[in-house]
Amino acid sequence: MLIRRKRRADSAAIRDVHLAAFDRPALAGALAPEARLVDALRDDGDVVPALSLVAEHDGEVVGHVVCSRARIGERPSLGLGPIGIRPDRQRTGIGTALMHAVIGGADALDEPTIVLLGHPAFYPRFGFEPAVDHGITPPADWSREHFMVRRLTAWSPAERGPFHYAPAFSRA
Repeated sequence: MLIRRKRRADSAAIRDVHLAAFDRPALAGALAPEARLVDALRDDGDVVPALSLVAEHDGEVVGHVVCSRARIGERPSLGLGPIGIRPDRQRTGIGTALMHAVIGGADALDEPTIVLLGHPAFYPRFGFEPAVDHGITPPADWSREHFMVRRLTAWSPAERGPFHYAPAFSRA
């Protein structure tokens, strides 16, 4: 398996990964919100290109993670998500590999924080903690356990205040 940056030619494969990963019967053929979100973040120019990563196996895209521009108050931050793995490849370490790669990449870019809304049983193993414990407030009424931050090397205690995702998150 190879973790690499997304290429222009990967867009359809990435959409397919998210459609499969987030397929829900209630959607009745509609495009999964996560797939729409990836398209909207890209179209709006809010994707951080170096942090849109794919997992490739035997030349096929089997997973994807993306970070987009966000802010805490007026300070720059990253919003992580979505992350999607093809259902037939889930629970094989691909999500873990993508998470390590995107966190390492964000740290190498001197980003201060990555914020996400996610499952409290998965993300703490990567150093994510409840964001409210660090003075970062969610944009909606989200539980403390699900709204998390990963502080990176460039983090400073001044990284406090309301968190704002890229605009596409409010449209998805």
